[in-house]
Amino acid sequence: MQLTLVRHGEAAPPINGNDTKRPLTQRGHLQAKQTAEFLKELIVPDVFVVSPLLRAQETLAHIQHYFKDVPVLICDKIKPEDDAKSAVEWLSQLPYGNIIVVCHMNVVAHIAEQLTLENFNPFALAEARLYEQTVIVNGLSTQQKAFIPTA
Repeated sequence: MQLTLVRHGEAAPPINGNDTKRPLTQRGHLQAKQTAEFLKELIVPDVFVVSPLLRAQETLAHIQHYFKDVPVLICDKIKPEDDAKSAVEWLSQLPYGNIIVVCHMNVVAHIAEQLTLENFNPFALAEARLYEQTVIVNGLSTQQKAFIPTA
């Protein structure tokens, strides 16, 4: 089973305090494109899991370009302030073998921390980390590869 965690690319600042509709900047689109280019040769996803926030969905769109028929699940448990334990429990119930999750700091780094039982390690913008495990549960994942875009 493969789980790929991706943080969204650089996003514009909130307008009037609205964090949910922040689009990617031009740099953020370049970052997301580089991450998609990296992932296209390494994975064959069964499903995409994405945050409902715009910047995560725009990041996913770049990855979807290479995987057009893969279903998308919008998950309300992987927003920036959400609890990683709840997210890991939700992900563990999915009936898929190869999952790509696109979401936000801090939740993405806390999910990685839960999965590997390693110390908190922040994700760079549009960073992707690939994990292998037999099941999604605390402490059973091993990070196989990582990619940080140069844009």
